[in-house]
Amino acid sequence: MKDVLLVKYGEIAIRGKNRYIVENRLIKTIIRKLKKIGEYWVTKEQGRFVIESLGENMDFDEVIPQVITVLGVVAVCPGVRTEDQCIENLRSVALEHIKTQYPNGGIKYKVDTKRSDKRYPLHSREVSADIGGYILHNMENVTVDVHNYDVKLMVELRNSAYIYSKVIKGYGGLPVGSSGKATVLMSGGIDSPVAAFLTAKRGAEIDAVYFDSPPYTSERAKQKVKDLAERLSDFTCGIKLYVVPFTDVQLEIYNRIQAEKMTIVLKRAMVKCAEKIAEKNGSMALVMGDSIGQVASQTLESINAIDSAAKDLPILRPLCGNDKQEIIDIARKIGTYDISIRPYEDCCTIFVAKHPETKPKRRIIENVEKRIENLDELIEKAVNDTQVFNINIDED
Repeated sequence: MKDVLLVKYGEIAIRGKNRYIVENRLIKTIIRKLKKIGEYWVTKEQGRFVIESLGENMDFDEVIPQVITVLGVVAVCPGVRTEDQCIENLRSVALEHIKTQYPNGGIKYKVDTKRSDKRYPLHSREVSADIGGYILHNMENVTVDVHNYDVKLMVELRNSAYIYSKVIKGYGGLPVGSSGKATVLMSGGIDSPVAAFLTAKRGAEIDAVYFDSPPYTSERAKQKVKDLAERLSDFTCGIKLYVVPFTDVQLEIYNRIQAEKMTIVLKRAMVKCAEKIAEKNGSMALVMGDSIGQVASQTLESINAIDSAAKDLPILRPLCGNDKQEIIDIARKIGTYDISIRPYEDCCTIFVAKHPETKPKRRIIENVEKRIENLDELIEKAVNDTQVFNINIDED
């Protein structure tokens, strides 16, 4: 008998001929995360992976937090594996597992058996009934209830037998890097980190660009973005964060553009900077945290005027159909919300017009922008002076 962690995945299973490529990437990501805490072995079985320790014992409390944040993982199940599948051994292993997981009893349980090998001498219901009765007669303060149970004890009979009783949900999706690379325009707010997470969840490797405007933005604002990137790196196995010195660009726009059009022109400048960086790092798309109609710069007219600033790359907006509460709920779930609400402003929140234009015309914005004759030079200089921070990226 050996402690193991079963790893289950979802849509990867319907990937057809490319399935093995995505599976191997997921295994590689899991191994990278586990390497930080010890020596573990990951093997592939039909429809799932099995993790076991190369040492004597599996520390589930240490292993599960590492694996559960790997995108592509639907659920993990801490359990035991035994090679001896005779019913006498299965009884004792199941009893030991239940006593370990629920030492004080107080549970209503059922046993559910799945047997891949139909040559096994007992039917699934017979195995379940036998093991369920054995636990009932050999453990105090437990009750069998096949309809209103607290615990479902799973017995899976494959090449080996696997017994487990907890299913801990993951985030699902696809393993990072299986869908190319994208660059996220990251502010210190609530929305853009969620957009980054959702893009990564679809398998994209993520880089992030932050626009820093000292002295109008503080070091704490920049640190907030670094902390957001660090939290997201738990899901992505690292993030490259580009910090663009944006003060000169922002001041030039502020001094040359009428107030109601300033926000749109400013975001266009950000897009131009981000696209130059994205092309250098091999990204195939830009990502923004816009939700349609949420603020003045996120109306469809504004989005249209902003998007034309990108010459070659598409701009993805994973949150376009979400309302604010839905975005906050995701932020809480992934652990970015409490970081995002720290009271440190970034360049998206300073120099904001009292009455920004909500229905800008793209051609008018483009013509207004042309009045800033040195804008392209300022953008180029900002890109060249950009600092790069490797957030939890393995150097090897």
